[in-house]
Amino acid sequence: MVQAADPLLISGGNDRAIPIAVVPFAWQGGNALPEDLAEIIGNDLRNSGSFQPIAPQNMISQPAQANEVIFRDWSAIGAQYILVGNITANGSNLQVRYAVLNVSTEQVMLSGEVSGAVAQLRDLAHHIADQAYEKLTGIKGAFSTRLLYVTAERSSPTNTRYTLQRADYDGARAVTLLQSREPILSPSFAPDGKHIAYVSFEQKRPRIFVQNIETGHREQVTDYEGLNGAPAWSPDGKRLAFVLSRDGNPEIYVMEMGSRQIRRITNHAAIDTEPFWGKDGQTIYFTSDRSGKPQIYRMNINGGAAERVTFIGNYNANPKLSADEKTLVMIHRQDGYTVFKVAAQDLERGTLRVLSDSSLDESPTVAPNGTMVIYATHHQGKGVLMLASINGRVRLPLPSIQGEVREPSWSPYLN
Repeated sequence: MVQAADPLLISGGNDRAIPIAVVPFAWQGGNALPEDLAEIIGNDLRNSGSFQPIAPQNMISQPAQANEVIFRDWSAIGAQYILVGNITANGSNLQVRYAVLNVSTEQVMLSGEVSGAVAQLRDLAHHIADQAYEKLTGIKGAFSTRLLYVTAERSSPTNTRYTLQRADYDGARAVTLLQSREPILSPSFAPDGKHIAYVSFEQKRPRIFVQNIETGHREQVTDYEGLNGAPAWSPDGKRLAFVLSRDGNPEIYVMEMGSRQIRRITNHAAIDTEPFWGKDGQTIYFTSDRSGKPQIYRMNINGGAAERVTFIGNYNANPKLSADEKTLVMIHRQDGYTVFKVAAQDLERGTLRVLSDSSLDESPTVAPNGTMVIYATHHQGKGVLMLASINGRVRLPLPSIQGEVREPSWSPYLN
C-alpha cells in the first residue's frame, strides 16, 4: 500500500529551464507574414517547461543560417542553444530552413527544412518546435496536437449556446464542430484523431454520440435510462468505456464499437465514474467514493478486485495518465481545505505535487508526451483553460475565447 505523504506545492521549477534563443526567421519575400514563426516556436518550447526562450539583444546579429552565427555573442547572454532559420517563397508555398546549434560546442545539433502554404504557418512552426524539442530532450514533441473544448455563451438567463470546438493545442485556430442549445460534456478524441465521443443533452437527457471530425457525421451510441456519461476510448479505438446508471447507481461499462455490445466492468454500491484507460487496453482507472470520499482506483476490465491508487488528500478525481504511466494527473483537495486543484502523483513513489494555483479546477487533460496539462478553471472572473507544465515551471491561461470555456481534451499524436 502506498503511504500518505505531505503534498509538495510547486509554484515554479526547482532547477532552471534550458535557455534557448529562437532568432526571428529571415523572410525573403514580399508582404509581411501574418504571424511570427519564431515567436510561435519559442512559445511552444516555453510551454513544455523544459526551455526558457531568451530574446536576442539589439547588438547581437540575427543570423539566418548556421554558418552566420557568432557564438561568443550568444554565450554572453546565456544562451545554451540557438534556433535559427529563414523563409523563402516557393511559388504559392513557403520554404522554411532551420537549424539548432549548441553554443558551447559550436556544433549543429539539428537541421532541416519544411514547406507549406501561408495558411499553414502555425503548422510549420509547431513541426519545427516538435523536432527541436525531441532532439534536445529525447522526448517526442506534442506541439502539433489538437485540443477539444466546450464553450458556453449566455445571452439571457434562459438562453445559453454551447459549442464544441477543436483548436491547436495552444487554443489558436479554433473551429466549431457542434452547436447546441443544450449542454455538451466530456469530449474525447479517438486514438485515430479523426473521431470524437461526447455527451449531448439535445434530447433533454444525457446521451453519448460519436462524430467524424472531417465529415461531421455523428451517431448516437447510447440510449439507456438515467445517466449516460464520461466516454473514454480504449488505446486501440475499438472500445468505449463510459458510465451508466441503468442498473441503479453509476457503474462503468465498456462497449465494443464493432458490435455495439456492452458489458459491465464495476459492480459496487458506491458511485464509480470517470474511466480512463491504461495503455495496455486492459486496465481502467476510475473515480469511486467506495472509501467514503472520492478516490482513484484501477482494475482489470476482465475481472478482479479494484485497487486504490490515491491516498493523499480527502478528494481525488478525474484521473489522467502520462504517456509513460509514471504520473497520474487528477483533481485534488488536500485535507483541511475546500479548494480543488490540479495535482500530479508519482505512481512509483506515491508523492504528489500540486500544479495549479487556482481553487476551482476541473477536467485535466494531459499532452500525449506527458509534459503538459490543460485544465478548466476560473481566471479573472471567467471560465478559462489553463496550461501548466508537469514539472511546475509554467502556468498560463490560453488566449481569451468567447464565453465560458470548459471540458478540455487533448488529442493523441496526429500523423
